[in-house]
Amino acid sequence: MKKRTVAFMLSLMMTASLFAGCGSSEKKDGADVKSGAKESSKTDEAAQDSKADKYTIGISQFAEHPSLDNCREGFLAGLAEEGITEGDNLTVIYENAISDPGMADTIASSFVSQKVDLIGAIATPAAAAAYNATMETEIPVVYTAISDPVKAGLATEDGTSTGNITGTSDILPVSEQLQMIRTLLPDAKKIGILYTTSEENSLSTIETYKKLSSEYGFEIVDAGINTVSEVEMAAADLASKVDCLCNLTDNTVVQALQVVLAQANNAKIPVFGSEIEQVKSGCVASMGIDYVELGKVTGKMAAKVLKGENKASELKFETAKEAGLYVNTKAAEQVGMKLDEAYLKDAAEVFDEIVVK
Repeated sequence: MKKRTVAFMLSLMMTASLFAGCGSSEKKDGADVKSGAKESSKTDEAAQDSKADKYTIGISQFAEHPSLDNCREGFLAGLAEEGITEGDNLTVIYENAISDPGMADTIASSFVSQKVDLIGAIATPAAAAAYNATMETEIPVVYTAISDPVKAGLATEDGTSTGNITGTSDILPVSEQLQMIRTLLPDAKKIGILYTTSEENSLSTIETYKKLSSEYGFEIVDAGINTVSEVEMAAADLASKVDCLCNLTDNTVVQALQVVLAQANNAKIPVFGSEIEQVKSGCVASMGIDYVELGKVTGKMAAKVLKGENKASELKFETAKEAGLYVNTKAAEQVGMKLDEAYLKDAAEVFDEIVVK
């Protein structure tokens, strides 16, 4: 009887020992799981923090020409000045619509599919396409190089956004331009303007020219084109009817600027540009804006949106602050114009050669 009792007690002790071991093992495993969860949580938080400091934006540029290229350069520079730098914490997807509105729509839809953090739209057709594509999303749009955001339906008369979109306008200083032309051509009567019939920014600017031209003793003669292939014939015809040509920031016409200049040179009349790159390329002069600086302002606005400091809808669009006088003495020489040295002293920049990009 005593032996059985001892055997029974030993059995109980061994069983208890086994249960204790299992309990200890489960507790240890539980502690390991809990610890692993903490480590995983820390990793997730770190990943989220890292992601929060990185951005992906899509840049849709409507056409390939120096003015819009300068806008893009300035846009990225403005972002960089606010600590958002390509190759560091910024990924940029760049697409060019090659002056095709349908392509601009496709690009905007692609950016939406890729769920970019922001779309930078350069020129009116690109901005309109991005605005329409993002309407049912939370993706903000920041535009630049739009002459009339109100007429384009992107802002109201007081500058307030019509949606999750904002940016900068390159509205031209028409009064200053007309005064410049009158100073350089005191006897001129007719100014020719070539434009694309489908570009709202051009239509709006021509309206302004016509409204103000009589104040400076001018008549505006305009000619509309639909495609770049029509520029040469239209420019030749227009050049035969006027005393000078005034080139807008019309995307299609700017792409064919050398064609326009060739026809004007044949007619021995000057072409006045709308910004610095056109003057570098052969226009005689311009009271224009600096597109790199305009792009920088736009980039800084985009930085505010990306950082969450403002929603795009909260920011009114901005315009170029002031115009500068740019002159090309070589271009003037080609059409037989002699520029007054006193006048040149007031220029922001004077070029003595023609550089075609």
